[in-house]
Amino acid sequence: MADTPPIVMNEETHRFEAYLDGETAFAEYVLHNGAIVLPHTVVPPAFEGLGVGSALATTALRYARDHGLTVKPSCPFIAGYIKRHPEWHDLVDPTYRERLGL
Repeated sequence: MADTPPIVMNEETHRFEAYLDGETAFAEYVLHNGAIVLPHTVVPPAFEGLGVGSALATTALRYARDHGLTVKPSCPFIAGYIKRHPEWHDLVDPTYRERLGL
């Protein structure tokens, strides 16, 4: 498996991003009232098998933890990632817990 490209937080586009061969994978975010809303993630085929989706999710969730934010995962990919990784369950905003079955 090749190395996962680095993830950067692009405050101008409101996305966590990774770049490879002229393409961008990203997880959009919105900061609002002590929460980070994660509405959409895109991982182009060029990134397949590199762990980029997981790295985007982990980077966004670490950012939330480091900044004392709750997480509102409206993106199905991010929601699924959180469901599979209990170490992030405590970050989920109470209004989203039932949706995720937590």
